[in-house]
Amino acid sequence: MSSQKKIAIVYDWIDSWGGVERILLAFHEMFPDADFFTSYIDYDKAGWAKNFKIKTSFIQNLPDFIKKNRKLSFPLYPYAFESFNFNEYGVVISVTSSFAKAVITKPDTLHICYLLTPTRYLWLYPKQYLTGWQRLLGKPYFNKIKNWDYIAAQRPDKIIAISQTVADRCKQFYNREAQIIYLGFDINYWNDIKLKVKSEKLKVQLKSKKFYLVVSRLEPYKRVDLAVEVFNQTGKSLFIVGKGSQLGKLKQQAKLNIKFMSDITDQELALLYSQAEGLIMPQEEDFGYVSLEAQFFGCPVIAYGKGGTTETIIPNKTGIFFMAQDAMSLKQALEKYDKIKQVLKQNLKEMGIKGFDKYALDNFKNNFINQLTPISSNY
Repeated sequence: MSSQKKIAIVYDWIDSWGGVERILLAFHEMFPDADFFTSYIDYDKAGWAKNFKIKTSFIQNLPDFIKKNRKLSFPLYPYAFESFNFNEYGVVISVTSSFAKAVITKPDTLHICYLLTPTRYLWLYPKQYLTGWQRLLGKPYFNKIKNWDYIAAQRPDKIIAISQTVADRCKQFYNREAQIIYLGFDINYWNDIKLKVKSEKLKVQLKSKKFYLVVSRLEPYKRVDLAVEVFNQTGKSLFIVGKGSQLGKLKQQAKLNIKFMSDITDQELALLYSQAEGLIMPQEEDFGYVSLEAQFFGCPVIAYGKGGTTETIIPNKTGIFFMAQDAMSLKQALEKYDKIKQVLKQNLKEMGIKGFDKYALDNFKNNFINQLTPISSNY
């Protein structure tokens, strides 16, 4: 790829921290001179992006109650991303689970889409995002946006999916083939954390305490409500790490055996993984980055057996699956897990770092550059 070509990286919005945001940091390492485009950035929640050269859309200037509310700002995103001008760029990389793929580029500009998933609330979980009356009143507009989203997905010159799960969805909903490059897992970073895990305050809280763990954005599609329902029934201790629109609702539902945590450091998160009985993942994941984190620290996973976690967990070796997304199925899986968890933990211990090589961040970087180089010469 010619070093003369300016590179732009486009992301839906920069307002949180998670597995995908770690990949944005990786793109910044790969292309340190790239400009980042996004609908808006919440600087209070995105200190990790302080060294990025960021250009925002008109949404940045709207009141917080609009731009930070996905339902209110929803109609604006198509206009926001179509308004960006990429005439001076030779390569545009959109990283998206919704609107960023819609950017418009010149024929001689290479547009690569790194697809996190087809837009969830349009194609996968509309009922979890909109109430009955919202779906009824908004159906004509909703269908119009679905059609627009399909058209937008035809704009990239090439689509790279984060998992086989997402590649299959891309074919199903957008009728496009996608190359697969797994999200990069920074083995060196997490290994350094493993060697110096310390949090005296948290260690005191965890001392002699048996607990299960959920690490997730608290959004409807993540189905954390299912874990709350089951642990309300069993009375077992559950720690939920994360923030999101469902936090207040989940706290109201949860009994005293369920504790909520947020804004913890990676060292504290590593300590939780290393001490937990197991990680609960009740959602259909696009990839399952958190499952890799947990397994890296010796924590087996109890996951819904559909989606990206089927690509990151070895059944009955590093975790187990429950096949119906309901309380009974999860409860039965926990009963089975309780009988074999020590074996699974020993398996992870024996597997060691080598078991994560296929997801290594260096592999992600090399694979992405290799995908980019042959076709960029044609633009």
